[in-house]
Amino acid sequence: MKFICPKERLLSAISQIQGAVSSKTTLPILANVLLEAENGVLTFAATDLDIGIQYKIPAAITEPGATTLPAKRLFSIIRELPDGDVDVQVNQNHVAVITCGVAFFRVVGIGKEEFPKLPEFPESAVYEFPQVLIKEMLNKTSYAVCHDESRYTLNGVFMVAKSNKITMVATDGRRLAVIEKHFNLPKGAEFEVIIPSKTIQELVKILGAEGSVNIVLAKNQIAFRFPNCTLISRLVEGIYPNYKQVIPAGLEQKISINREEFLSAVKRSTLITNDRSNSIKLNISRNRLVISANTPDVGESRESINVPYDGKDIDVAFNPMYLIDVLRSLEEHEVLLEVTDSANPGIVRTGAEFLYVIMPMRLS
Repeated sequence: MKFICPKERLLSAISQIQGAVSSKTTLPILANVLLEAENGVLTFAATDLDIGIQYKIPAAITEPGATTLPAKRLFSIIRELPDGDVDVQVNQNHVAVITCGVAFFRVVGIGKEEFPKLPEFPESAVYEFPQVLIKEMLNKTSYAVCHDESRYTLNGVFMVAKSNKITMVATDGRRLAVIEKHFNLPKGAEFEVIIPSKTIQELVKILGAEGSVNIVLAKNQIAFRFPNCTLISRLVEGIYPNYKQVIPAGLEQKISINREEFLSAVKRSTLITNDRSNSIKLNISRNRLVISANTPDVGESRESINVPYDGKDIDVAFNPMYLIDVLRSLEEHEVLLEVTDSANPGIVRTGAEFLYVIMPMRLS
């Protein structure tokens, strides 16, 4: 196999597939990246058997072929090469010679026969969505995914396509993020899947602000196809819990707050918290929201925000990071905070599309 390709193009491709390279494995081949050169296209692939990423770039190929090379080592080499065209030649023993300018590297690889074959998908279950839509919905929910492996059905984002609506849900049991968007689905196109959190992390890196992504479903598998990239993943098996039953109905007090101002105040309040006392108090009174933190042996903080409010006085405590996560993920100028009292969940809402339920903490 022989090909020439600009350094930056190679580096971009290897960067995209890094997330699928297995870091801890008893199978050495999973630490390698598969390279296939044919018909002017250089294809990179990596998998850890849970997710797989395939990425294609154009290259000047003088001799087609395939091999696998250590992914992290290859990335480090390409990154440190001088700018310019990179010449790669691989012999029959899968030893790669990489040259660029005066730089020379010789890297030992493994034949592609040992590399796991990525699964194939039927063309009967392909759904096309705007990339910007999927990215926005994931950004507004994925931070709430549960990372406790004993609660495996919560270890991903629940995606539902039904009745010309797309819904995404994530929860860890202490907070719940839900977003719903109207979208003209093809007739009969309905599905429910739980997409693993690691897959979400890699998917968000690939999704852009333009173009579309094809979502393809097979038994216990999902693929996200882009023009030059494909991400394949196992799905989380099991039934997602009924999230609707934990959404409070008709909370009494609603306060419209400037999101950036609220976010900045909550961030400042965390400077006084620690691992043992990780909560902040919100005191809501007429036309004023006071955000405070009081931590023994550390200190206290307090600041107020003017808000249009004429209801009863309320004190409630929340984990500040749970507020920061949601406020940082939103783009709206104003958010609606809905509360009842110190013992019941609160809601952060933006319009009719998004809501975030957050459990209160004990007031000290």
